Amino acid sequence: MKTQKTHAASVSHEEWVLDALRSDPEFAVEYLKQAMSEMNEPDGRGAALLALRQIAESCGGIAKVAEAAGVQRESLYRALSPKGNPTLNTLLAVLKSVGMRLSVEPEDKAHA
Repeated sequence: MKTQKTHAASVSHEEWVLDALRSDPEFAVEYLKQAMSEMNEPDGRGAALLALRQIAESCGGIAKVAEAAGVQRESLYRALSPKGNPTLNTLLAVLKSVGMRLSVEPEDKAHA
């Protein structure tokens, strides 16, 4: 009888993303920038909120980030859900608590 080898080192996509976000702050910034740049696409808003939620998870978890941001944990879970609608104050506080800030760039050179 032939035995099949399994890969003990396999991890889920979510675990891989969280590890990458934890270990590389520049990757985390680019990950969120890319997600935010696609907010006007179908499902883009939910993807951007998921990216911010994953970054919060990678920075010690939602509870820790919520406390640092001065919001209730449950409120932050709702705000960063796919259908969430965080206030500007919440968004700025969460970004600050994960070591980031909001920045604005022209959409293209024609508007610069």
